[in-house]
Amino acid sequence: MNKNRLEAFSDGVLAIIITIMVLELKVPEGALFSDLLGLFPVFLSYVLSFIYVGIYWNNHHHLLHSATRVDGKILWANLHLLFWLSLIPASTAWMGEHNFAKATVTVYGLVLFMSAIAFVILQTTIICLDGEKSFLAEAVGKDAKGKWSQTLYLLAIVISFFYQWISLVIYLIVALMWLIPDSRIEKKILESGKSKH
Repeated sequence: MNKNRLEAFSDGVLAIIITIMVLELKVPEGALFSDLLGLFPVFLSYVLSFIYVGIYWNNHHHLLHSATRVDGKILWANLHLLFWLSLIPASTAWMGEHNFAKATVTVYGLVLFMSAIAFVILQTTIICLDGEKSFLAEAVGKDAKGKWSQTLYLLAIVISFFYQWISLVIYLIVALMWLIPDSRIEKKILESGKSKH
């Protein structure tokens, strides 16, 4: 199967997710700078989610670039990832419109956690098809960064029942961890390019 079609479809879905999120940003009713203050929670949640979708887009690109081929299992694993990512706009809007209430921050964390799990499933499915000695398997290694992310998400979800602002800081920390595309895969791509010359 052609992985370019899978990547194009995924890019389209991620573009729609971002579009839906930006459409949730409403124009203030008044024409004063002070009227913008009421939109601050919605805007802040939008910025955080935009960063997350951008991170997934970057890392998804690297992930598919490293794959040599795709099969039905990879297609379903990819759809599973897109399902969880497609819930980001709804959880973002709910969190922003209710000023980061505890329940909304918890649900947002659950969506982020399940998106991370879905990404690992896709990554593992690609490795299973290409083999344990594949390009991606060597690049990912023990995936400490991914495991740390999942642990921090779970910690933030538990904390959100009591101190949702601490959870938001943890979500931001995880985003900062992944802000730069996965350098492990990028390094392997560069190394393989040099070895061919």
